[in-house]
Amino acid sequence: MFVDELKLYLKAGDGGDGVVRWLQEKGKDKMGPAGGNGGNGGSVYARGVRDPGLLFRYRHKKEFVAASGQDGMKKNMYGKNAPDLIVDFPVGTVITNLTDGSTYEILKEDQPILLLKGGRGGLGNKEFKSSVNRSPREFTEGKPGEDADFYIELRLIVDAGLVGLPNAGKSSLLNSITNSSAKVGGYEFTTLEPNLGSFYGYTIADIPGLIEGASQGKGLGYKFLRHIKRTKLIVHCISLENNSLTDTYNIIRKELESYDDELAKKEEIIILTKSDLVDKTTLDRGIKEMKKFNGNILTATVYDDKAVKKLADALVKILKKT
Repeated sequence: MFVDELKLYLKAGDGGDGVVRWLQEKGKDKMGPAGGNGGNGGSVYARGVRDPGLLFRYRHKKEFVAASGQDGMKKNMYGKNAPDLIVDFPVGTVITNLTDGSTYEILKEDQPILLLKGGRGGLGNKEFKSSVNRSPREFTEGKPGEDADFYIELRLIVDAGLVGLPNAGKSSLLNSITNSSAKVGGYEFTTLEPNLGSFYGYTIADIPGLIEGASQGKGLGYKFLRHIKRTKLIVHCISLENNSLTDTYNIIRKELESYDDELAKKEEIIILTKSDLVDKTTLDRGIKEMKKFNGNILTATVYDDKAVKKLADALVKILKKT
């Protein structure tokens, strides 16, 4: 199961309390204040890791709480500061604080981002000693750590995103050129979640099929349109089974542009899939028709090893340039 959005409650640790203590010597009482300050609570940091499936492990863990600082001690000893809490998220995650609306994007590995500050430790009574208050009994409690509910949204960072209508052959194509094992079938919406494949060191994502109106929330595609916002290359798959390749192409382009203007500016190639189902004349006509929109036209059939190799070689050249 692929999880790409969830809500989490995060809390930084509270500061430890300051304490009231006194210096003690045999036969002498309350020689002076000696209450130590409390330690600081642990802060909460987000850290990026290259594991797009990580959020799956958080589906039953709805809160993360950092440790609190230790209370102050006698003999003017400070309480220990609590360790910071680091929560890992997949690279590409957008984290939104639902309390104040602040957002954080995780775009690099191993680079902690502060989400919540731990509470400061309280003051012991030694901090209140003065010329007019030689035996203070005052102290302060530790400050509470910050806390908030967060909305976690993963937007995959991939080199190429396969898009197209349902049953365009995207999953079969991904399986044929990578080591992926995406589910395939001869019916719409076989793919219910993004599938990832490794391709000569590049990452390719098979985005669930879009339909007309997806950018307005129709069908399954809207939920996954965010995953191509950061892709470097759009691989537009169009099945040669379609009666009108132009209409099919325009449907997807309209949805991409309606969802985000920046998607229209990304580099795109077109792959005409299921070429084994048509004769050469129909194939040549389809290539000519699509060249009106894009000069990068490739063809594919997963039932011909030579054709798959030719496609893979062409695709890796394009990715290297991108």
